[in-house]
Amino acid sequence: MTTLSFEFFPTKTEEGTEKLLTVRDELAAFNPEFFSVTYGAGGSTRDRTYAIVKAIQERGIAAAPHLACIGGSKEEIRGILKQYQDLGIDRIVALRGDLPSGSGLAGSELRYANDLVEFIREETGDHFTLEVAAYPEMHPQASNFEKDLENFVRKVKAGADSAITQYFFNADSYFHFVDRVRAMGVDTPVIPGIMPITNYSKLARFSDGCGAEIPRWIRKQLEAYGDDSESIVKFGEEVVTDMCRRLLDGGAPGLHFYTMNQSEASLAVWKNLI
Repeated sequence: MTTLSFEFFPTKTEEGTEKLLTVRDELAAFNPEFFSVTYGAGGSTRDRTYAIVKAIQERGIAAAPHLACIGGSKEEIRGILKQYQDLGIDRIVALRGDLPSGSGLAGSELRYANDLVEFIREETGDHFTLEVAAYPEMHPQASNFEKDLENFVRKVKAGADSAITQYFFNADSYFHFVDRVRAMGVDTPVIPGIMPITNYSKLARFSDGCGAEIPRWIRKQLEAYGDDSESIVKFGEEVVTDMCRRLLDGGAPGLHFYTMNQSEASLAVWKNLI
């Protein structure tokens, strides 16, 4: 069975939250397995993440908050886990997290995602289904691809149940990554993260920062459209749909859409597939 899930980020205003809850309802009509909610660098959006998670859960939909270990003590993380247990949350996306500007790993009791996964298991047993991140094109801060694969295997062996990838636009990178980790003894589901294409300049800037490659032929076509947003959206839908179809035909267990708090582009792709 193909799983479907969506990601939100915490909004900064009441108006933004109201809009997000409308998007939540539009996406909920397609029976996703869960909605994940991101967590800012150093825990900067902790309260807002909790508020969105609570609003999703109250709607009767499974919510999966991101939880990062950078910038938080064990005691703080223990308290957050208790909050989520009390709320009825049973799934967490466990991450190292982005380093706050000007900060490093020094001072963090849990320095890496595998440390966080291990800590959650020690504190809560099997209460939570734990998702971890995977990077088919390598984490931007990894020293090399082999080390990054070893880091992923370490997270899984610490107790992760499944993984969600960074987005990509080359299906071969996903299949290569899965083949490599299978050869390393990992049979955990790896769910492709999907980023709809709606705005080229924003996508290019974001992709350059997180290490996601936009293939040259896609870049050039998007550049050629200039300010023609309608053509960009149409082309993006075709490209992402074709890739998703290939991923699912090739055995991917589901799709996780990075919605950017919008429903239209993700649903357009999903409707093309069902």
